[in-house]
Amino acid sequence: MKKVGFVIFFSIVLLLYLLINYYIVQRGLQVIAADSSFRDWFAVSIFILAASFVAGRFLERINVNPFTSVLIWIGSFWLGIMVYLLLQIVVIDIFRGLNSLFGIFPSFMTDNPIKTKEIAGIVVVSITLLVVGMGHLNTWFPVIRKFSLDINKPGGKLKDLHIVAMSDIHLGTTIEKRHMTGIVKAVNDLKPDIILIPGDIIDEDIRPVIQSNVGEKLKLLKSKYGVYAVTGNHEYIGGVRKAKKYLAEHKVNLLNDTAKLIDESFYVIGREDLTINQFTNLKRKDLCEIVSDLDKTKPLILLDHQPFKLDKAVEHGIDLQLSGHTHHGQIWPFNYITKMVYELSWGYLKKGNTHFYVSSGVGGWGPPIRTVNRAEIISIKLHFNYNF
Repeated sequence: MKKVGFVIFFSIVLLLYLLINYYIVQRGLQVIAADSSFRDWFAVSIFILAASFVAGRFLERINVNPFTSVLIWIGSFWLGIMVYLLLQIVVIDIFRGLNSLFGIFPSFMTDNPIKTKEIAGIVVVSITLLVVGMGHLNTWFPVIRKFSLDINKPGGKLKDLHIVAMSDIHLGTTIEKRHMTGIVKAVNDLKPDIILIPGDIIDEDIRPVIQSNVGEKLKLLKSKYGVYAVTGNHEYIGGVRKAKKYLAEHKVNLLNDTAKLIDESFYVIGREDLTINQFTNLKRKDLCEIVSDLDKTKPLILLDHQPFKLDKAVEHGIDLQLSGHTHHGQIWPFNYITKMVYELSWGYLKKGNTHFYVSSGVGGWGPPIRTVNRAEIISIKLHFNYNF
């Protein structure tokens, strides 16, 4: 039944994708002169660009090689280009409709419609390439967001705790060794006490990660208490058993619906991702079940990839919850959708005595482009109500 639902969902998405690209082709052909030989090349080029991401992802599961990597890179950029071509074409068509009803265009636009279309085409393509280019730069230079938070509990041996968190790395073809090198350096430069990763470390298929040996960069992460993480939906999409095994082999401590007492001073609690019951026959534990035997006089830090039902964390005495998943839309205007879906799409929130931070991520899925915000690494100084 789950497979049938997935096939239906994938078919709807694929149909919508085809329709969007068909629309772009048809509107693009209106800009190109009817007798131009470039018309056929244009249509074929859009078809190749549109097919490259899907083809690359499919072929990557059979064999990872330079050809599949090129397809994925091309297709990933096309996804972003497609969005901004579509948005601008829709706006132009709205104004064309208004002009046909009310004649709002000035005479210099209507007197020479062919020239007007050519100029509009150049402007649309130029804006798209500029936005996509700047959005790609945003993925390479993560911003460090710093917070200082008070926890009204004793921290055992600790007066303070410096957490560095990064979510949604999405290691794979587009987030590879060179990219991860910069992320590791930025994290280590902050000299954290503990490094926390709330899910989606692996993008999808783990084969590109293994082939390029990106995991060696994970081993270079340094902190007093080590690296702790949870699964995200992409670990399950790509094959959770292999992902868990690989991460464990590269010094990432996965918390699978369990809690770990660190230095007799605080707990790190990790929840399996919500998609566990979509991809396996298992169900994740309720939060109350995980924390029932914990000493709640100690600070409780929760990693939960998808930031749903925040009230549950408040109800069960969690002091700090770290999540990711949303990417805050990653590409404008999808951030407006994530704002509607999630109580907290991005950033900091305090509810009751619980601090929440939902990260937009340090990597990204699909287009290696960020037009809503920059990639980010979170530096949190927790201050405990210190006493022995």
